[in-house]
Amino acid sequence: MRDDVSAESSTEFPDRMSLMEVRLQAQEDEITLLKSSLADALRKLRLHDQQIPLLKQQLIAGKRFVKGISLSLEDALPESIQFTDETPIKLRREEEDAFEEEMGKDQTWSSLVEETIQPTTVRTLQQQQSKGSEDSQGSCPQTPTSSSPAPPKELASSPHGGPLSSIREEENMLCVDLQKWNQALAGCLNSLLLVLVYGYRGRDCRANLYLLPSGEAVYFIACVVVLYHIRNQTQRHYQKHTDCVRVASGQTAGVDKDGKPLQPFVHIWDSKTLVTLQQIGLGTFERGVGALAFSSSDNGTFLCVIDDSNEHMISVWDWNKNIKHTEVKSTNEAVLGVDFSPTDTNNIISCGKSHVYFWTLSAGTLTKKQGIFGKYKKPKFVLCFVFSLTGDVLTGDSEGNILTWGKSAADTKTLGKGAKETFQIMKQTRAHEGSVFTMCILQGGAILSGGGKDRKIIRWSADLAPERECEIPEKFGAVRTIADVDGEELLVGTTRNAILRGTFSDGFVAIVQGHVDEMWGLATHPTQNIFITCGNDRQVCVWNAGDHKLDWCATLEESGLCADFSPNGAVVSVGLSTGRWVVLDLQTKEVVSDLTDGNEQLSVMRYSPDGSFLAVGSHDNFIYIYNVTEGGRRYTRFGKCTGHSSFITHLDWSKDGKYIMSNSGDYEILYWDVASGCKLLRNRFESKDREWASYTCVLGFHVMGVWLEGSDGTDINALCRSHSERMVAVADDFCKVHLFQYPCPKPKAPSYKYEGHGSHVTNVRFTHNDSHLLSMGGKDTCILQWRVKGAGTGDHSKEHLASSSSIHTFSKNSEINSEISAISLHHERRMY
Repeated sequence: MRDDVSAESSTEFPDRMSLMEVRLQAQEDEITLLKSSLADALRKLRLHDQQIPLLKQQLIAGKRFVKGISLSLEDALPESIQFTDETPIKLRREEEDAFEEEMGKDQTWSSLVEETIQPTTVRTLQQQQSKGSEDSQGSCPQTPTSSSPAPPKELASSPHGGPLSSIREEENMLCVDLQKWNQALAGCLNSLLLVLVYGYRGRDCRANLYLLPSGEAVYFIACVVVLYHIRNQTQRHYQKHTDCVRVASGQTAGVDKDGKPLQPFVHIWDSKTLVTLQQIGLGTFERGVGALAFSSSDNGTFLCVIDDSNEHMISVWDWNKNIKHTEVKSTNEAVLGVDFSPTDTNNIISCGKSHVYFWTLSAGTLTKKQGIFGKYKKPKFVLCFVFSLTGDVLTGDSEGNILTWGKSAADTKTLGKGAKETFQIMKQTRAHEGSVFTMCILQGGAILSGGGKDRKIIRWSADLAPERECEIPEKFGAVRTIADVDGEELLVGTTRNAILRGTFSDGFVAIVQGHVDEMWGLATHPTQNIFITCGNDRQVCVWNAGDHKLDWCATLEESGLCADFSPNGAVVSVGLSTGRWVVLDLQTKEVVSDLTDGNEQLSVMRYSPDGSFLAVGSHDNFIYIYNVTEGGRRYTRFGKCTGHSSFITHLDWSKDGKYIMSNSGDYEILYWDVASGCKLLRNRFESKDREWASYTCVLGFHVMGVWLEGSDGTDINALCRSHSERMVAVADDFCKVHLFQYPCPKPKAPSYKYEGHGSHVTNVRFTHNDSHLLSMGGKDTCILQWRVKGAGTGDHSKEHLASSSSIHTFSKNSEINSEISAISLHHERRMY
């Protein structure tokens, strides 16, 4: 036994030594980088010695203090070099007493800092790099390379401890690790803040629109719960979900980038502060959260959840204590809704495919009784239900009926002595043509119902006598859900992903709109805060990013897959799924040109910088070039770029408008001389230093670093360089938006990643002044508008008031987000 142990120890010793050596080398690389960055900062400090008189005045006055030293670096340093408040430079305490004397000498600020500041004292160094201004602004630290500049001799060791000689000494004295270095490097990047969400998920969800006492409408789309203030037209966002949402809000399971399932759970959060109060059910629910509800009679103590497993397990939780009281199988059929009785927490109702279940919670056990349809036709689906003020349960079904349920005494004559009470239909009311999708109880006891096929909203008296009705416009689809505002004004969610606001008297107008099918086409206006989207729903939508609204929408004959504005901003070209493309006038909204190239779908439209050419990339492997005249209203074929062996995916023009760079489906990068007759350039070296007017090609030297190690060639769907040429945004297949520095030619380039989408992100574009970034989801039909911190200008007065902690990380991990699937509201506690 001892011999075996000794053998194992001797075998493990070289491995440990090897690991220690690797760790030591990594530490040394990081130290070298930090030292070189600090040396570069010190060099730039020397350029600002003229600020010494002002600094001395401030020191004498003692206006500002940094811990351990009467000195403000923010006042002394230029804007290009900043240290965070949490991590000020600290001087050794033994030197503090001599500081005043040192400052009195004929000595510059930069030389003093160089003598006293050690690498151990700098925890976060943020520098901003702008093109062509190296003398006045700092540059970001680079990835470790063998050619990294050697640090100055005086910075190579500690003045009190000698040269660093061990890993332990390095950790104690320098406190440098890879995470902190990444944070310092991240300081060089701009970051994003979610400010607006375009769209609403009504096409396949129900009971997902509520009104808060604050005047905010609560709904969800993709992985974001939106709190939209109706009067102020501002948004707040709860972003803690990693998959598509429901408030308490539950989510679907989702999968990571390797296809492994992610576990769904429920968030309970405060709608006023957006603080997460509890997370329950991790590891309990299967596939997703299908329906959930707070109890009403006990101030929302309990939460009932039904998951999306085959058995649709129903569970009751004391959410504040994160305790599951009971769990039992519900049914193998689809479950569409659940709720507690408003007067008794022990009574729960659920409905779904051909069933209504009446549950009783007693002694920690749930028992159910099925509603008996008896002589009435059993509907295919029971879609919704409400509790009347008298305590009756009213259900709406796929047959267009409202059924009133009641409790019947046990039929002992027919069923014998052991018979129990049953729940039966007391009354059937014909309500709508087609399905009854939603019902809502008003304060006075009146009832609202929303129809599918007839698109009607009907107001009923407490005894189900019709009082008023109205029909919503056909373009918005059927009524999906209704929220009462004040007894007169209503909010209506529709099956075509719109939220309407209005009354029976005045009609309804849309306050939220979105696409209803997968989107791919996205383009931003060259001079205005306008952008255009198109997708498989055959809609072309023009949005105003400044006013946060849909300006206008046109219906195409086919799916729109790509788009681009002309440089003069007067027209926009849209590529369709059949090889056809159209040009729309933004003022008249009319089609001014209609042409066809091939019979396969078009993947990219791109105008040359001066607007004299239009390049059309097709899935037939060709790029068609057109001469553009009459301000973008007339097009004549100039030539065709032939040479790709697969479909065209992306292309960009050079700044002089003579050359094109293109990518194809087989990961090929080709360069074309358009001015010389669409000639393929065989010598790629000629294009090495060429400047490009835009950069949307996902393959190229300048963007090699955006690809993660082991990436599939289809993992990145779109890419866009900012107009300042300092940033590049990436849309990936794992629901993430990434922000990199530009250029980023080195592998494993650092980046910020942002969550919010619940499906593959199909496109990204910066607005004309780089103040915002727009990202587009595929199946989630969601458009997210991000503010770019530290870049661009604009009016942010209508942007959101607050958000839950921003979901972004500085890392390289990728997971597919899980969409929100259910939402429940408890008004008294403002919890979801």
